[in-house]
Amino acid sequence: MSLLTRLLGAFGTRRGTRPLPTLGPASNIDEVISSMRMIQASLDDNDGVAHFNRMYLHVTEGVAAAVARRDFEDRAFLERLDVVFANYYFRALAQCAGPDACPRAWQPLIECRAKRRIAPIQFALAGMNAHINYDLALAVVDTCVELGCEPRRDTPQYRDFLLVNALLAKAKDEIEPTFKRGLLGVIDNLLGRGDEAAEMWSIERARDAAWVNAEALWKLKDDPLLSERFTLILARTVGLAGRGLLIPSAL
Repeated sequence: MSLLTRLLGAFGTRRGTRPLPTLGPASNIDEVISSMRMIQASLDDNDGVAHFNRMYLHVTEGVAAAVARRDFEDRAFLERLDVVFANYYFRALAQCAGPDACPRAWQPLIECRAKRRIAPIQFALAGMNAHINYDLALAVVDTCVELGCEPRRDTPQYRDFLLVNALLAKAKDEIEPTFKRGLLGVIDNLLGRGDEAAEMWSIERARDAAWVNAEALWKLKDDPLLSERFTLILARTVGLAGRGLLIPSAL
């Protein structure tokens, strides 16, 4: 048996599928990080959700450090947005684990979390796609409503939002190489899917789109029916992109 055949056989082993954790909402960034660590500990290391959670935990720790350093103009807004945003993720896991319908944007990652021949970085990016391209716009609107501000571009809130783009891109670049270590890294290089997925997805573009979608939802907040339709189309579009990110190797 050739080395490539043995490697592909290892890559084809079914991933673990422990039950998805069900956690309550967090109230501050420390609780967000604690919940993410609990999620990581509750899942198999090769679970697709675990790959995303590991990346999300790393970038959240970076944001928490920036908040502690007081790098932001409106620290209260940025910290609250981070918590509201994370709670959408925790809620999605709970819905997918229980009798409630799994959110459309999250369905590809949840359905594929145990599938074979999908590189770890693909799972991480698919989770970020669901969370940033869909959840973030909703979280921005929720946070603005709660704190009595608007998602406008000539504001401290928007400038802080842009500052986070750079922090997240840096954190992603720091952790991304860890997805390509060891046996899975060798296989990823052979199959090429991880690099292709990384090239087709950008944190900065996703967050720019999320702010635009938040602006649109803000304009639609007095029209519940149209707002619901807009959100549904957004979820479907994000779900479709997620399936594209999770296409397994044909080898």
